[in-house]
Amino acid sequence: MADYFLTVFDKSGKKLYDKSFSATDNSEAKEIGLNKLKELEFNEHTHRCVTADGKLVLFQR
Repeated sequence: MADYFLTVFDKSGKKLYDKSFSATDNSEAKEIGLNKLKELEFNEHTHRCVTADGKLVLFQR
């Protein structure tokens, strides 16, 4: 398991959501991130999901 970080921003750049979670690999992390965005209704906001060492897994502007 590895740690990932999901962050959502509003149009001004303010963080609306910033939480970590664990996943077995990047594919699972992307799926978890997309599900969380949908659950919180943030899928249309700017967001990113990165690994603990900063590798980008998911991004939407």
